[in-house]
Amino acid sequence: MNDQSAKIICCCDYFQRKCKSALAVAYLLPQPFATQFVPLCARAVRDNVFFVDCIYSVSGGVAELMLQSFKTTLNTAYLWTSKIVNYQKPTFGGTMAPRSALLGCGFLVILLAVVFPPLDAANQAINQELSDLFNELWKLDVNRMKPGTDYTISVQGKAGYVSQGSNHARDHASSPLFSHVNENKLKTVTTFSRFMKLLDNYERSTGVAEHVSREEFTENKLFLDAVLKTEVMKRAHRYLVSKCHSKSDLSTFKSQLYTIWFDLYYRSGSKDSCGFEHVFVGETKFGKEIAGFHNWVQFYLQEKSRNLDYKGYKARDHDIPDQDDHVLNLQFSWHGLVKPVGSAFVGASPEFEMALYTIVFLINTHRSTTVVVNIDECQLEVVVVRHGHSIGTAYPKLLSSNNRHL
Repeated sequence: MNDQSAKIICCCDYFQRKCKSALAVAYLLPQPFATQFVPLCARAVRDNVFFVDCIYSVSGGVAELMLQSFKTTLNTAYLWTSKIVNYQKPTFGGTMAPRSALLGCGFLVILLAVVFPPLDAANQAINQELSDLFNELWKLDVNRMKPGTDYTISVQGKAGYVSQGSNHARDHASSPLFSHVNENKLKTVTTFSRFMKLLDNYERSTGVAEHVSREEFTENKLFLDAVLKTEVMKRAHRYLVSKCHSKSDLSTFKSQLYTIWFDLYYRSGSKDSCGFEHVFVGETKFGKEIAGFHNWVQFYLQEKSRNLDYKGYKARDHDIPDQDDHVLNLQFSWHGLVKPVGSAFVGASPEFEMALYTIVFLINTHRSTTVVVNIDECQLEVVVVRHGHSIGTAYPKLLSSNNRHL
């Protein structure tokens, strides 16, 4: 993980622990001090809610899993400071030494101005070793769909700002993202066809326990069998063995992949999720907002079924995507819920995505890992967040395309 990304996560956690106690003591401050200083706290919190919403885009998405809880803390802090200004005692528990609390209150004001300097992903060092490896995997990906031949997309308009948790988004795309996909190839290429059989095996909402039937377990195994036969995953396996991250025995490696992608874990109070579901299928947080959903095949199938509505692309003003881009940052709604900023490879095979994310997952044991790589004509970040021995989330974020970064 780069230093700036680590700083975001550490400070999010620190802020949430200090905020309540700091504001509790602020209520006890002398009236002149409270009337002058506390409103500044309130305005700082209020004005920076928008900034926190944008952490996803400026940090490469490293804070995705913490974004909602951090924003909730800010919103709550604004309500508390507003009450303090009106001399109403806020209702929350916890106490703290006055000196530490005052430091925390000052921290509340300066946090986002001092600790979060402007983050420019383009200035992060390119991981050349992984760039070389991923380009090799890209060339080995014979099952990859070709733009203009196997599929056609229309990126249309640039999507507007939507805060996390809001389900209202202006539509900047009057037509679907996909106007054509070679469905015969989806059905006849083994990894694609077995991949699609897994997409209806999960409960959409977190908090609802998953139950893997014998048939679903077999489907998972058959999919991994197909993936392991591809040159893409064979090359990934050799690399991981060379780095001592995997065993050379194929059955052991298959078990490792199963743990990483298919072992169920607790995301919202029950064994309700796994890496495959979150990344490739998508899920909703208690039916209120979209989580994960970073796969183009699922996007196409859900769009075709009219469960999904593409709202437009997300990009910097000087880097407009086109129909040949292999990675897109986008906005969409799914079953009535809005994903303010999502991202996905387009056209890539399941084995390519699984190989790439598995490698990034295994190269270190950090909770979150972000690498900047050049793949084909794109410069992108690859973000992988751990959930114990499994993947919590994984996605690409396009930085520039058509070699504009060169």
